[in-house]
Amino acid sequence: MLPIFVCEDNKIQRERLVGYINDAIMFEHYDMEIVKVSGNPDEILEVVQQQNGLGLYFLDIDLNHPEFNGFELAKEIRKFDPRGFIVFFTTHAEMTYLTFTYKIEAMDYIVKDNLSDVKERVRACLASVQERMTDDPDTSSYFTYHISDKKVIHEKIDDILFFETSPKIHRIVMHSKNRQVEFYAKMKQIENSLGEPFYRCHRSFLVNKNNISEVDTKTGTITMVNGEECIASNKLIKGLQL
Repeated sequence: MLPIFVCEDNKIQRERLVGYINDAIMFEHYDMEIVKVSGNPDEILEVVQQQNGLGLYFLDIDLNHPEFNGFELAKEIRKFDPRGFIVFFTTHAEMTYLTFTYKIEAMDYIVKDNLSDVKERVRACLASVQERMTDDPDTSSYFTYHISDKKVIHEKIDDILFFETSPKIHRIVMHSKNRQVEFYAKMKQIENSLGEPFYRCHRSFLVNKNNISEVDTKTGTITMVNGEECIASNKLIKGLQL
């Protein structure tokens, strides 16, 4: 899941922007979620530091803050997320050149004046990000799985705990550190698409060895770093070398 951050100090514009984003996510079934909305850049940075991963950022330029404008906020974000997607909002089209002055790579620069144009530009940004994530050559760090023509799971490998078969036929449940997602697939498909550090410890479980905290060979229980448990067969548990 791609986290989205919105920093806009005007309440009306902030709520309108959030509405545009949520509508696009719902309509297109993107694997994205708004995790922080604020007019205070300090609050945005606090959450960005905790996320420590790829994100999408919609940043107003004219923030009423003693230390940060949108460009300065983007520079700080880049320290924690150098590959993140940044979109700037402003009422001043002539300020575009400052992205070069601050040496910030932005994917778009949207002027707020035309509301219908803003809505379409926001939708276009989300579609572009979704396409980039799907085509990202760095597939070793993400698990990307097409559920349908429009919906894609995009999860950081380091965050995945294990996959298990669902009681529902032909469905798999992905357990990650932050969420659980159920989708149509076969365990063999998932196993074939992932190499190390994933290990098929049971016909119903595919586990990320890097996120195991304890293996009980007597009970066949595997405890993950967040306390969740899965099971291993007597034969396959021997392949887990911690």
